[in-house]
Amino acid sequence: MRSPALSVLKLILIIALIYFSQELFASSAPPDPGGDPTGGGPPVGGGAPIGNGTIILIIAALTYASYKVKKLWQQKIELEE
Repeated sequence: MRSPALSVLKLILIIALIYFSQELFASSAPPDPGGDPTGGGPPVGGGAPIGNGTIILIIAALTYASYKVKKLWQQKIELEE
């Protein structure tokens, strides 16, 4: 049989963990999105260029695809031998 003190201690521990986890993981309010609601001013997001990231992504995808094609080609050659 469990002692009542142990059950109470477990309950207090669970409540404390739930409380502290909510305090630790609470986030602040989201930042101001920027931009002028009347249409003037800089665009929302600051006008960050995304062209370079797209090129890097395409290069990475082509590199991975060429690696996989080479690997499959080598497997095909090994099976034929």
